[in-house]
Amino acid sequence: MDEAPARLRAKPSWLISKAAALTQRHIGEVMSAAGARGYHFAILAALDEFGPASQIAIGQRCGIDRSDMHAMLAELEAQEYVVRQPDPQDRRRNLITLTDAGHHRLRELDAALTDAQDDIFGSLTTAERDHLTHLLTRVLSQGTTTAPSPPSVDDADRNRARIRR
Repeated sequence: MDEAPARLRAKPSWLISKAAALTQRHIGEVMSAAGARGYHFAILAALDEFGPASQIAIGQRCGIDRSDMHAMLAELEAQEYVVRQPDPQDRRRNLITLTDAGHHRLRELDAALTDAQDDIFGSLTTAERDHLTHLLTRVLSQGTTTAPSPPSVDDADRNRARIRR
C-alpha cells in the first residue's frame, strides 16, 4: 500500500475499498473452511433475529439478489438448516424457517466470523473497533438516503427497448 500515491492513500473511499477487498478475501476463506458461504450466515442470522419470512423478504433484508437467494436457500434446505412451509396467511408463498440444526450452524459460523474479525482487526482496540463500526454505519446510512435509486425493472426494460431501436 505504501507504493500507492499519497493522494490516493489519503482518500477514505480508496482505503475502504482496499479494506473491503482484504476482509472479503479473508471472510471467504474462513467461510469456505467452515463449508459455508457468507450468504449462508446472513440468511441464518436474519431468520434467527426476525423469525420466519418469505424468500423475497429475507433477500431484501440481507441485500441478496433473487437468483442468489434461491440457490442459497436450496443449499441450506438440502443441509436441513432451513425448511420451506406454506405461509398460513397466503398459501401462494412459502415461509422460510430456521431449524434446530440451523440454529446450531449459525452459532458455529458466528464463532468462525468472530475469530475472523480478530484476525482482521487485531491491531485495533475494542474502542477503536466500536468507533469504526459506528463510522461505517453512519456512512452506509447516509448512502441509503442520498444515493440515487437504482432503475426500476420498468426503466431497465424501457432502456433496453430504446437501445434495440
